[in-house]
Amino acid sequence: MFGHIAERRMHLVRWVLTVSWLLLIASLFYDPLSPWLTQPDNGWSPLRIDPNLCVKVQGVCLQEQPYPLTTTLFWGAIVPLSIFILLIFGHELWRRICPLSFLSQIPRALGWQRQINHKNSKTGKVRYELVKVKPGSWLGRNYLYLQFGLLYAGLCARILFINSNRLALAAWFIATIAAAITVGYLYGGKSWCNYFCPMSPVQSIYAEPGGLLASKAHIGDQQITQSMCRTITDAGKEQSACVACQTPCIDIDAERAYWDAVTQPKQKLLYYGYVGLVVGYFCYYYLYAGNWAYYFSGAWAHQENQLDSLLKPGLYLLGTPIPIPKLVAVPLVLGGFSLGGYFAGQILEHQYRNYLQHTKQRFSPEVIQHRLFTICTFAVFNFFFIFGGRPLILLLPLFLQFFYEGIIVGLSTLWLYRTWQRNPDLYARESLATRLRRQLSKLQLNVAQFLEGRSLEDLNTDEVYVLAKVVPGFTKEKRHQAYKGVLREALEEGYVDTASSLEVLQQMRAELDISTEEHRQVLEELGVEDPELLDPNQKRSRENLVRLTGYRQALERMLSIQRIEAGQAGKSIQALLSREPTALQQLGQEYSVTQREEQDILDHLDPTTPLLHRADFLLNQLDTLMERYHALNQPLLQPQGNVLDLLRDTVRQKKRLLVNGLLEMVEHLDRAPIEETESPALFIARALEQRSPGVLQDLLAESAQNPEDPASWQQRLKPETLLLLTQPAEMPAFCSLVLPIGAIATHLESLLFEQNPLIQAASLFILHQTNLQRSQEQAQSLLAPSRKATPFVEDIAQTIAKAGASHLSLAAFPSLEKLLCLYQSDFFSGIRSETLIDLASRATIKSYATNEAITEQGDTCRELLLLMEGSAQVQRSENNAPPITQDLQPGRVLDELEVLLHTQQAGTIIATAPQTRILAIPVEAFDDLLDRDRDFARRVLEMESRRLQQLIKL
Repeated sequence: MFGHIAERRMHLVRWVLTVSWLLLIASLFYDPLSPWLTQPDNGWSPLRIDPNLCVKVQGVCLQEQPYPLTTTLFWGAIVPLSIFILLIFGHELWRRICPLSFLSQIPRALGWQRQINHKNSKTGKVRYELVKVKPGSWLGRNYLYLQFGLLYAGLCARILFINSNRLALAAWFIATIAAAITVGYLYGGKSWCNYFCPMSPVQSIYAEPGGLLASKAHIGDQQITQSMCRTITDAGKEQSACVACQTPCIDIDAERAYWDAVTQPKQKLLYYGYVGLVVGYFCYYYLYAGNWAYYFSGAWAHQENQLDSLLKPGLYLLGTPIPIPKLVAVPLVLGGFSLGGYFAGQILEHQYRNYLQHTKQRFSPEVIQHRLFTICTFAVFNFFFIFGGRPLILLLPLFLQFFYEGIIVGLSTLWLYRTWQRNPDLYARESLATRLRRQLSKLQLNVAQFLEGRSLEDLNTDEVYVLAKVVPGFTKEKRHQAYKGVLREALEEGYVDTASSLEVLQQMRAELDISTEEHRQVLEELGVEDPELLDPNQKRSRENLVRLTGYRQALERMLSIQRIEAGQAGKSIQALLSREPTALQQLGQEYSVTQREEQDILDHLDPTTPLLHRADFLLNQLDTLMERYHALNQPLLQPQGNVLDLLRDTVRQKKRLLVNGLLEMVEHLDRAPIEETESPALFIARALEQRSPGVLQDLLAESAQNPEDPASWQQRLKPETLLLLTQPAEMPAFCSLVLPIGAIATHLESLLFEQNPLIQAASLFILHQTNLQRSQEQAQSLLAPSRKATPFVEDIAQTIAKAGASHLSLAAFPSLEKLLCLYQSDFFSGIRSETLIDLASRATIKSYATNEAITEQGDTCRELLLLMEGSAQVQRSENNAPPITQDLQPGRVLDELEVLLHTQQAGTIIATAPQTRILAIPVEAFDDLLDRDRDFARRVLEMESRRLQQLIKL
């Protein structure tokens, strides 16, 4: 809501509020006007002192004198209003108007922030960068405890020193402003708000996961969300000014920050301790005065000589003063209530978990904690407003008092109803639906007939997923393309990484019918398109993405202005930057950009540079795959047969993917204007033609089958480039034909880090055959919880780990043997790995001797039979006609028609070899496969149709 208001307007609002606050501070020193409103003889003023009213404090009537209204208005109106804003309008309004946050940015506005210098050891160039709080530092790890401690100290100081003492309150304000400005100088970004401000924990409690009327940062296409730091360009446009001072950041996405930390122990201290602190703060007025009239009258806000009571009794119970000085009693009471609130919260949490277990209700730890925190916020908000602002509210007519209470309870109840339903899965589903919506819009599908006059942006989360299922043009290829776009965005923002993406995107894959294997394929494609995207050493976050995007936009604007001033539109980037070298440095300091980040962004401004970097990376990857393929073709491994073929196919597919990606780069570079003597496209083409001529020629030959197709390489590449790619390759340099066992083992170990469990199992098995010790070490590694191996891979690893000092044959791994049999069969070719593993787990191996009947004609078909080893013969006889025989070899399915039609066996199947082994798959398992895998069902239909056509021709 307020996150979308123009920054220029909010800047004016901040100025007005800041000036008003400074005037309020000034009135604490000198205020000749407002005391007149409190004169006892001022009959029309509702704030006048009633001379007949006796407010007792520890049994003695408090003597009241006419007083300035500054402290009364601040404590009775401004502070409650801030709490109200947080719960109803969210942090996005409060953070954008907070005067203290505004003042903390003075050093940034003046360019007076602390910087550290980094000297390049090679060039000697010194680079200055803003200082940010490091996540691993003491402050980065414990800032929440520091802020809660400051909040506790502030409430203690309020009761003891500043409630009614105007000079003490003014000094407190001035010291806080000075601290905020100092932090603004010492650290970049909103470090005061995020790491020091005592109000920040209060914001987290009331404004997370979101205010009642707050906007949702994860829904919609807005680049600048909620209370994100922003600036206004010379052209009057808003631009991000984020320096990623905290990750995750409440200013960018409050709900994401909430779910990220909801189960952390420090959050319990914050919520439960805060409830106790608020209850203890208001109860202390009763414990001190011996009655509630002292608080509700508001006398504490203008009590004369507040400091004189510091050493007097701080508690008054049952009409008796307790001889504990107020200076000691206040910290004891507030600290005791805070600890009591924390322990009471722990007990209630334990009781709630027991209740859920007793009633057999299952919720995730995040949802359980969220509901407890929601109750805490709802309860403490309403408790606060029983007291907050009450001295002023009691001056209103009775019907307005009831109206005020109705507004508070009603709005907080609406907040409770809305927040109670939130959960991390819903947040993730909404977030991914937003990304899917963007991808659907890029595909330019004809969706108007399904929207009834609405746009894609108007659809809710469920409607987006339904739309993706019913749009006729949303083919499998387009689903694949849309999913790739979603996954790319999620990786760029750090929402997922390579390891977690499979689990996080599970629901979306189900909606779009994307298998686990297709997900791995998409990851491989993204690795080719942007190798850095899958780099595990590069930590990504949405905050960093926002920071670097803001820097890139500012840099592009600066270069555009310099081009206009230089009057040369085609001038190179380096030439433009050399005109004003300090401008680039200042811009980098403003966005806290490192030298590497700056160089990466400068490289990407030139469209050819990132392509050349990617090409270099992919050519190195291709070299590695060539070495791996060479290792898998060693004579030592040839006895492994079918298992080895699986790994070779995997490497071959990866080479094909890399070659295809390099061809696309050659195409892009062919189009770019190049001033060098030799085009980079020709250089890459020559390197590609030398490294992988076989795969390259296969791709070009497939494309040549339809050369007029715009998507064919014959149409996409220049003639001279195509000629270079199709000419005979030069002989590669001599390399050793025979590799040592250690080198082969190293290549096999690298395949163990593939995500496909079938490849992992096959690699581990061959490693076991070549190097027993290293295979057992890798087996133990795969069994570690951190590797999260699948049950299939764990079964192989456990068998190898227990093998002892002997090599085991393939027969010792029945699950792998069955799976390889399915993989090698033409009938099951192309099926997803997970489906094959499931089929293998449900299949059994049966052995037969020569002339032993496998099935009899007329038997009920209960299993799909796949010949694994040996040979078999099918004998069919009808009436008194001569029998028809058919010999079958390993890899053939013996009774697919009977299984598909659910009929009786049409012939007798007899084993014709001494050791004939059959893989028997239950009909129910095969039917499940047909129901789950539509692609497989279509291939089976095509296969059987071709066979029927052949029979008809005969």
